[in-house]
Amino acid sequence: MTTTDSTTAATRPQTGILAYLGGHLRDYGMLLALIAIMVFFQIMTDGTLLKPVNITNLFLQNSYIIIMALGMLLVIVAGHIDLSVGSVVGFVGALAAVMMVDWDWPVLVTIPACLLVGILIGAAQGYWVAYWKIPSFIVTLAGMLVFRGLSLWLLEGQSVGPFPKSFQSLSTGFIPDIFPFTAGLFGLERMNGLAVVAGVVIAAVIVWMGLRSRTQNARYGIEGEPFGFFVARNIIVGGAIIFVAYKLSTFRGLPNVLITMGILIGVYAFLTENTTLGRRIYAIGGNLKAAKLSGIKTEWLTFLTFVNMGLLAGLAGLIFAARLNTATPKGGVSFELDVIAAVFIGGASMSGGVGKIVGAVIGAFIMGVMNNGMSILGIGIDYQQVIKGLVLLAAVIFDVYNKSK
Repeated sequence: MTTTDSTTAATRPQTGILAYLGGHLRDYGMLLALIAIMVFFQIMTDGTLLKPVNITNLFLQNSYIIIMALGMLLVIVAGHIDLSVGSVVGFVGALAAVMMVDWDWPVLVTIPACLLVGILIGAAQGYWVAYWKIPSFIVTLAGMLVFRGLSLWLLEGQSVGPFPKSFQSLSTGFIPDIFPFTAGLFGLERMNGLAVVAGVVIAAVIVWMGLRSRTQNARYGIEGEPFGFFVARNIIVGGAIIFVAYKLSTFRGLPNVLITMGILIGVYAFLTENTTLGRRIYAIGGNLKAAKLSGIKTEWLTFLTFVNMGLLAGLAGLIFAARLNTATPKGGVSFELDVIAAVFIGGASMSGGVGKIVGAVIGAFIMGVMNNGMSILGIGIDYQQVIKGLVLLAAVIFDVYNKSK
């Protein structure tokens, strides 16, 4: 081989599944980490992690973290942060408890009223950040203290509950089975047909959307992922969805909160990836001055991200209170840390402009699976906090390393 041939071979870009995966570690690294963590805890817990009842608990325990992570991602992508979400969760839950238990307000009035309060809280904080240019760290730190104090004042230092059954169903309710004919399949005495059908349909839709996107990219000459990787990814994702749906079908079916999460994830994924509004939020975080010079209303969009965060924090507060069936002065403590950690672990950049909804959801599940798995193994809360902190640090180092490359 001549010198020219050697140089050409050395500079020729590598192709194949491994080369593609190596170039997209930010997109797929955390998904592989989630799979590895689940396999590890499944082995260490002797199969307890993926039992139907525990999978259901995973969704119930992490629903409010995932919901808030969707809003926190937009805030961080825009180049800001919100430290008040845990306190807002506690305050909205306390307000809902006082409305229903002490004031006898009906559930159908309490829920929209509390969501409106969450929106107003987000608007109040977003106003100072967007239009007065006060750092979001300071504004939301103040909000964290204010709403924690208001929760204590509202509850008078005591727990308030229980709540009506209709309100509890926000978190602990299940969708009725509309396919009862599936009972007895696979030798099971009881099987929720709706869960199985939903899992198959969702997996089929994901594969169809992937094929549609791949066809469009090929039509416009855009180089996509290798076909082998595309097939393997869809088999893993589709198989995982059907497996989880089957497991849920053998317990109590689809939790109400899972449907809520699924709808929100779909809406926010579409918003961030397929709308002008979403692209402009990313532009703000990527380069604020350039975005402003290009005509983007940066103040308004920043304000909107905080309003959205307040809405989702209010919804999470209702779901958290419904799960506990009581409001406590300690409600929502440290939730902001789990939410922010989930977003950063999911691939969001500290400097803004980078991050995906799917990544934030994966990050939230990594935190949730670790919490659940370590609790099953009997690991103390002290060691759990240390391990979670090290995982967050590793995720940030991984992000910095990718950027430096």
